[in-house]
Amino acid sequence: MPTLRAALWLLPLCALAACGSPGATRMGDDAGVSAPVECAPFARALTGVQLTGNAEDWWRQAAGRYQRTSTPTVGGILLLRSSGRLPSGHVAVITRVISTRQVLVTQANWVHHHVTQDQPVLDVSPGNDWSVIRMWWPPSAQMGITDYPVLGFILPDRPASHDQLIAATPRAVRIAENE
Repeated sequence: MPTLRAALWLLPLCALAACGSPGATRMGDDAGVSAPVECAPFARALTGVQLTGNAEDWWRQAAGRYQRTSTPTVGGILLLRSSGRLPSGHVAVITRVISTRQVLVTQANWVHHHVTQDQPVLDVSPGNDWSVIRMWWPPSAQMGITDYPVLGFILPDRPASHDQLIAATPRAVRIAENE
């Protein structure tokens, strides 16, 4: 029979193990659901857009196929330009528009091998035009300090609501894992 001291030592390890389980998602302040998927296949599965390749390539591919805009819309896809930190760019799906300068996103692989839901994104562009943003950094439970250039937003043919996106996330993870 384990001693009380041994049991107390194991308690933090058990808590850490629960962090990666699919039911351990808390929005806005942790790393989300453990899932070895990339951002582009996940966003494609969640929104139904038929774009492929690196995230940054989606902007060009969307021309003439999907509406492209500089304004965030629920169900739309935020596209980040490639940079030193993001050599392939990044995509995230808008789940809520909080204000003219803040949205929430659901995304894969912002934190390596995690899907995070309802994570804050702030427009920090001088012209309030969504050309530069900052993203929430779940490991530190605070807004990140890095500025990321934005290409814009792509709207699927039929953008989903917040509740539809959250409900569809587990299925999107399964689809993206099989790509």
